[in-house]
Amino acid sequence: MKKLNKTIGNFGEDLAEKFLIDWGYTIIERNFKCKIGELDIIGKDDEHIAFIEVKTRYDSLYGAPSEAVTAYKQFKIYKTAQYYIMMRKLYKLNFRFDVVEIMLNKFDNCHKIRLIKNAFQI
Repeated sequence: MKKLNKTIGNFGEDLAEKFLIDWGYTIIERNFKCKIGELDIIGKDDEHIAFIEVKTRYDSLYGAPSEAVTAYKQFKIYKTAQYYIMMRKLYKLNFRFDVVEIMLNKFDNCHKIRLIKNAFQI
């Protein structure tokens, strides 16, 4: 099951990256990892650096994909982003946290993507 989740997650991140590029984002980095956590996508949108969490699901049995970005997950993303900012010396830039939720269709190759800009603040 864990391998399937990782495969779905990677597929969702690929879809999200293409979607974000179409919306004018410049992708800076994908899957940044450190001891604190992981950032799925880091992108530039106008004057903001966006730390983007991607959530992909096949159904909404357990709620919308974006609902999986809990307060604990938000805090981990925030702390990882802080580390990334310090490491890259990006102190003078504007930042925000976006969420991309993707709903896949089990029966065909269709999917729905929703971008939530400035999805949360800490």
